[in-house]
Amino acid sequence: MRRTVSMRLGLMVAALALVAAACTGDDDDGNGDEAAQGQQGGQAGSLLNQVRDRGTLRCGVNDAAPGLGFLTPEGDIEGFDIDFCRAIAAAVLGDPDAVELVVTTTEERFNALRAGEFDVLTRNTTWTSSRDGAEGIAFAHVNLYDGQGMMVRSDSGFGGVEDMDGTTVCVLAGTTTELNLADYFQSLGIGNTPLTFEENTQIQEAFIAGQCQGWSSDRSQLVGLRSAFPEQQGGPDALEILPDVMSKEPLAPAVVDGDSAWLDVVNWVVNGLILAEELEVTGQNVSDQASSPDDPQIAAMLGVPFEGGEAPDHGLGVDNDFMQDVLTAVGNYGEIYDRHLTPLELDRGLNELWTNGGIQYATPFR
Repeated sequence: MRRTVSMRLGLMVAALALVAAACTGDDDDGNGDEAAQGQQGGQAGSLLNQVRDRGTLRCGVNDAAPGLGFLTPEGDIEGFDIDFCRAIAAAVLGDPDAVELVVTTTEERFNALRAGEFDVLTRNTTWTSSRDGAEGIAFAHVNLYDGQGMMVRSDSGFGGVEDMDGTTVCVLAGTTTELNLADYFQSLGIGNTPLTFEENTQIQEAFIAGQCQGWSSDRSQLVGLRSAFPEQQGGPDALEILPDVMSKEPLAPAVVDGDSAWLDVVNWVVNGLILAEELEVTGQNVSDQASSPDDPQIAAMLGVPFEGGEAPDHGLGVDNDFMQDVLTAVGNYGEIYDRHLTPLELDRGLNELWTNGGIQYATPFR
């Protein structure tokens, strides 16, 4: 029912926008052309301008996944995904702190994004065909290549998922986890009973109570959840993540489909962070590189001229030197990863740069 209401509201908004465009079509100042451009995802009607006018970027986030997005004892939300939110704010507004973090659940995140409750979803979300198509969501460059894993008690006796026939496994509702779980168990010729919850805190309570023998989620989530397991329950050492990787989980920031100008900005921020690591531009040396870049690739990325040439015009609707603000605010991709995920002992693996044997590969700024 909620999705039907959202679709009807979307159609009403689109219809009103078309009427407004028609009413201004005869104006001499060209506003009708701008409105038409906005309907095609141009900058005039893009969320990009709304964020600028508002002066704040609203991000849909997680607050219960250590390392990715979690609430600290001081009451702040921090993590890998939060830094990508701050990076986008730095690019668009010049201020990484001009953000509003909107906590959303796995089940409500897409409805909330389409309803305009936030501007970009930076919440450990897997890019899939149905989400890209049926959900009306557009994904930016993948910022974390992940895979589904299984966590059990260290004294469970399970050496791998193949030993878990007939067990109950706790998973988050509204994720790809449950389907992947069924597929993987079926491929091994064994069965399981999934037990779903809306929040990881609920899963932890059920797991501690013995309602499930396994806890399945993205491996990036599991290492964080393991690191924060209560000491009175044995702490991290009481849990083990089995070696099985049950799926591919490409995680990426997401926006509402149809706004190409907004998607471009989000995409190029992620891309720029990865490229900066490859070019060895960091939060510490970005000012020096902007003043005297070592090579033309660095100059193009930072939006400055190289050896007397002209600074490039990226045409993205933000300042050409936006990556300077981004890198000053959060550092490059490797710095973000090392700040939040390396301490949890989550190896870079596929998230290494392509030059280091991984698959993180950035598109060049030209």
